Amino acid sequence: MKLLLTGAFKYSEEQLGSLKLLGYEILFIQDERVPLQVDVSDIDAVVCNGLFLYNDIKKFKNLKFIQLTSAGLDRVPLDYIKDQGIKLFNAKGVYSVPMAEWIVLKILEIYKKSRMFYDAQREHKWEKQRDLLELTSKTATIIGFGDVGSEVAKRLKAFDVKVVGVGRRKTKSQYIDEFYLIDQLDKVLEKSDIIILTLPLTNETSCLINTQKIRKMKDNGVLINVSRGGIIDEFSLIEALNNDKFLGVALDVFIEEPLRAENQLWKFDRVIVTPHNSFVSDRVGERIFRLILKNLGDYSELNS
Repeated sequence: MKLLLTGAFKYSEEQLGSLKLLGYEILFIQDERVPLQVDVSDIDAVVCNGLFLYNDIKKFKNLKFIQLTSAGLDRVPLDYIKDQGIKLFNAKGVYSVPMAEWIVLKILEIYKKSRMFYDAQREHKWEKQRDLLELTSKTATIIGFGDVGSEVAKRLKAFDVKVVGVGRRKTKSQYIDEFYLIDQLDKVLEKSDIIILTLPLTNETSCLINTQKIRKMKDNGVLINVSRGGIIDEFSLIEALNNDKFLGVALDVFIEEPLRAENQLWKFDRVIVTPHNSFVSDRVGERIFRLILKNLGDYSELNS
């Protein structure tokens, strides 16, 4: 079987050897973002991230298996994949822990005014802040309660936070105090001190956080987004920030990436911008390869 690997994951020689032992003939291309210059009509399996944003999946006439290195499914043509009976796997659970740690870090940075202390240190100023907040008894709502949401909830409970989950179907978890369906979101936003977005980007969730939803949020609330930039209507968010809405906002994802230098989100002291980096840790490489190896191994066994 022929396997196409891309530079979405950096393989060691030992790892490539493990994949070859499964019976795969490997073709490697580094950059997914350019049109392929090779014949892919006989490729059986692909491990990639955004390959099909830049290359027509219909050219892969023999494709039966796709392993994504991302947790999101918004970068592949889902309807075509389903119609063709192609097996599709994402990186479910691989990035949940570092993303949850990033979320807790940013909430604490906002509540403890870390930026003001860092600025004061650079200017050699001994300047106390008398209005710091603590997490105890605050209400944090996690919209999209999957693997990332569960890891976030687990950590927030250690701070005595009231955790509310929101999703498309009822979910039980020892880490949440209340759960609401997505059509009850307005009710939840009004009582939330912290709102955390960890839901997938779909036609239904695109610009979910718009002017109407932002108006429901507390003026001194915190908004965190690690899912996809398209979940938030950036124009509505910028308008709200210009009107002094939010105690703080932390964004790791944006509608357009890299974020343009002229984008107004850079200018607000109340906004923390990071370059789609929350998923990174010293452990994710080990996790993603273990997942790739398992799924390719299972597929190889079924087709041997």
